[in-house]
Amino acid sequence: MEQRPAGTRQARELLRVAFGPSVVALVIVAAVVLLQLLIANSDMTGALGAIASMWLGVHQVPVSIGGRELGVMPLLPVLAMVWGTARTTAAATSDTASWLVTRWVVASALGGPLLIAAIALAVIHDASSVLTELQTPNALRAFGGVLAVHAIGAVIGVGSRIGRRTLAASRLPKWLPDAIRAAVAGVLALVGLSGVVMVGSLVVHWSTMHDLYAITDSMFGQFSLTALSVLYAPNVMVGTAAVAVGSSAHVGLATFSSFTVFGGDIPALPVLAAVPSPPLGPVWVALLIVAAASAVAVGQQCARRPLPLLPALGKLIVAAAIAALAMALLGFAGGGRLGNFGDVGVDQVTFAPAVFVWFVGIGALTVAMSGGIGRRPKRAKPVPEPEPEMVEDEPELEPEIVEDEPEDDVVVPVDPGPPMDEDYPEDPEDHFVADDDATSRSDP
Repeated sequence: MEQRPAGTRQARELLRVAFGPSVVALVIVAAVVLLQLLIANSDMTGALGAIASMWLGVHQVPVSIGGRELGVMPLLPVLAMVWGTARTTAAATSDTASWLVTRWVVASALGGPLLIAAIALAVIHDASSVLTELQTPNALRAFGGVLAVHAIGAVIGVGSRIGRRTLAASRLPKWLPDAIRAAVAGVLALVGLSGVVMVGSLVVHWSTMHDLYAITDSMFGQFSLTALSVLYAPNVMVGTAAVAVGSSAHVGLATFSSFTVFGGDIPALPVLAAVPSPPLGPVWVALLIVAAASAVAVGQQCARRPLPLLPALGKLIVAAAIAALAMALLGFAGGGRLGNFGDVGVDQVTFAPAVFVWFVGIGALTVAMSGGIGRRPKRAKPVPEPEPEMVEDEPELEPEIVEDEPEDDVVVPVDPGPPMDEDYPEDPEDHFVADDDATSRSDP
């Protein structure tokens, strides 16, 4: 059991929230940069500037080297940063935490990374005076990227602890947590199935991937290409999801969709061997099944708790809107400018609306078929209460006085009369009267 005072424990947790994920990312970046410089037999002159630039790059801040901007940052590190921030904030927030403690946790999750970002900008600015090819990024863009990444992680972590309590105390619909769960299920299904399609396409285009690995002969170079492919795999999965819902993805002039493909130069990255090559075969039209299956997942999650027609439709629309917003955010984070190749990313104009339409259309059909629409309960007619009867006050009865009855065991004495003479006893025959005597006595 923790024996430290409560204030010491809270300070320790706030420090972990403020600097834990950022310091871990900084250590990993430093190890990678130093390893690269050591293998290349280079001096350590610009090591600090490279470490600071890569740390900002983890937060989707573009890096400019020699006048060329690298704006397409890998999604895997930023997703790991969001997960780390969410985990630390959730560990520091209890289910019964007060709003004061919650605000301190969120402020720590944002304040620590912003402080490191300011130090990183100062280091890059100092290193750019020695390395003329390294340029200091825009301060507003740097602080905005760091703030956005850690704010999303903090909201996810704190919301997982006090989200239900906050929704229960508010006037928001009670089905809102179910809508959020359905949106998460739809996003995971869409991205996961797109990953399966990406792996299958890599197997089909195995020869192309082998040619891309052949641009270097060293083992370390091939290892670096493999590491970059793993880091950029989520970007390719998001592009595949855009193609699956009917939108398009582009790498410079090369454009890919479910209906047409325009060829062009692409970077020599092995994971990009998954992109289709013209002419487009009918197998890529089967990508639409991925969008339909993801919409079915959304509908099944919304149908877990049946609701009347209008609330059920509202829950589905909110879930589809949240999922479309999340996919649009992933598409924006996974795109950018890539040097001479031009812009890389998805068509933001059609990507989010296509996701919304798929999830609402197929999702509504799934909700109806899965029994997610229930009948509205009938309201019982109010039964009038009977009026209370007026009861007159009855007069109070005087208590009845009951005389005490003699007990059965009391013996009442009987008067025996005058005593009899013992010398002259009374003859009983003297009391008998004969008929003759009665007649004679009655005659005169």
